[in-house]
Amino acid sequence: MTFFEHQRLARRNTIVMVLLFALAVIAVVLAVDLVLGWLYVWYYAEIVDPRAEPPLSALIDLVPPQLYAFGAAGTAALILLVSLFNIVRLADGGAAVARMVGARLVPPDTADPHERRLRNVIEEMAIASGVRVPAVYVMDAERGINAFAAGWDVSGAVVAVTRGTLETLTRDELQGVVAHEFSHILNGDMRLNIRMIGVLAGIVFIGSIGEFVMRGARGDGKGAGGIVLAGLALFVIGYVGLFFARLIKSAISRQREFLADASSVQFTRNPDGIAGALDQIKSAPAGTLIANRYAEEMSHMFFGAAVRIRLGGLLDTHPPLDERIRRVHPRFQLAEYRGRRETPVVKPGADARASPGQQKGRRSGDIATPWDRTPAQSAALVGTLDAGKIDYAARLLAALPPPLQEGLREAQGAGGVVLALLLAEPEAAALKQLQAIADRELAERARRAAPLTRGLDLAFHLPVIDLALPALKGTPEPAKKHFLAALEALVYADRRVSLHEFVVLTLLRSQLAPRPRPTESGTIGGLKAEAATVLALVAHAGTRADATGARDAALHAALRAGAEVLGFGEDLPAAPLNLETARGALETLRRLAPMQKAILMKGLFAAVTVDGTIRVAEAGLMRLVGAVLDCPLPPLLESIDPATLAA
Repeated sequence: MTFFEHQRLARRNTIVMVLLFALAVIAVVLAVDLVLGWLYVWYYAEIVDPRAEPPLSALIDLVPPQLYAFGAAGTAALILLVSLFNIVRLADGGAAVARMVGARLVPPDTADPHERRLRNVIEEMAIASGVRVPAVYVMDAERGINAFAAGWDVSGAVVAVTRGTLETLTRDELQGVVAHEFSHILNGDMRLNIRMIGVLAGIVFIGSIGEFVMRGARGDGKGAGGIVLAGLALFVIGYVGLFFARLIKSAISRQREFLADASSVQFTRNPDGIAGALDQIKSAPAGTLIANRYAEEMSHMFFGAAVRIRLGGLLDTHPPLDERIRRVHPRFQLAEYRGRRETPVVKPGADARASPGQQKGRRSGDIATPWDRTPAQSAALVGTLDAGKIDYAARLLAALPPPLQEGLREAQGAGGVVLALLLAEPEAAALKQLQAIADRELAERARRAAPLTRGLDLAFHLPVIDLALPALKGTPEPAKKHFLAALEALVYADRRVSLHEFVVLTLLRSQLAPRPRPTESGTIGGLKAEAATVLALVAHAGTRADATGARDAALHAALRAGAEVLGFGEDLPAAPLNLETARGALETLRRLAPMQKAILMKGLFAAVTVDGTIRVAEAGLMRLVGAVLDCPLPPLLESIDPATLAA
């Protein structure tokens, strides 16, 4: 299945989940009405004839219909309000979920060697898959081996691990766990998981009311006994709803866990990594248990079972460890693996990649590489990850000068590096651009970073921006606005905005400026003008400034190829390429449903590769456009050695 098909399936599962939970809510509402009717009959009999035992028919004959109506409306409203409250509480996505379990944000410039190793593994995976580098969290109080990924979309994901995971696992095992979590990011599981937290909270709340009623009952006699029984009934009702919620959750979660385990092997091409991590869980004293009070609500999100559940097997959110190991590594020999497993000792700086040293770089923007994939095969690359791309990401990180890497780990340094990426050449033009930036300190940082970024090819730009984003996202809102204003001033300083500069600016705005969660709307056919604008954007980037006639012919061929795939035929609307129109088009198309985005990406690839080749500049632009559209593209030209593209 492709990235888009996984996303569509996850959204379909959301609809199914909502319907099933709606049935559970109806069952809870009926049960609450039954309790209310029974209470009414109980007290009616006590007042009218204390010696009488009312028959069951009294629930219909004696109880006013209005009581059932108000009871049903009140129960449904209560469940809905509690669920909505919890969903709103999680509006921040992954960061809010991480705070629920008391996780601590790991700063990009952390000095802890375990945390540096974790960040490095996550950075490699993010660059290899084209996903924005997730925020990294650690649950310091948890000694078990566990992890989770959370977020509303791939651009806003977080990855959290327990302290036990950091200190127990080797790098290969840690990489296997992180790859498992990246599968959840790429397969669209995170949005469903967050919504499930909110829905569960509403159902569980009924049980909490019953528990409160039982504790509040005072005195002896029939009245107090009735209150206690009513409270017990509500308590049982709440947990009956939870039982069915767990049943639904476990059925879906188990299958997603099998898929994520298999994806981990596919991503790393190292079944020992994920199998070894699962084996360590078996021997760890705390296993995968989470002590936090929200462990039950989040049990479906974790790498391993976070809570102990009775009726094991039926309600387990995760398959048995032995079965998971057998599926990912049928020939896994436990004794043999443990015998050769290295002790996971991490020394300061041990996970840092060695720099290849200064090499003469080459500007490869115009280098054309043969491209034998069809538009459909090209679009299928979105959201993919494999071991070859992870190796490429490691080599790319190694090719970055160490001072540049260190600068990317703190906010001011990261801002200076991103600005330096867009500085024009020659130096006189760059100085003129810097003078347009009001913040002298930021301008000075960009000037100092310029020698480090000047030799970097376009292939490095998106990875460098991704490495800078965690530090930039960690700054206060006024600082983000200030940086974006400085970036815009730099881009407009020479009164000429290249397509590359425009898309970089659009990407950083989408990542740093506050924005509501996108809602899916529209089709390619209904957004023909917006699709034509973005198609023209990439088509112009793919045509060289050669002779005018040849350039016009190449542009026409690119537009025609893209329009045919998009279903426009010869009726391609005029697409004015001004910045505001292009920015609005990208933001609108970002809200397309997954399979509509798949069509759009096919059309864009058709335009870029119409001549059977793809240039580094085109590949870089496609990755940037994909990043803005939440369609993460891995490195497209990993056959080019990054060391030859860095000075």
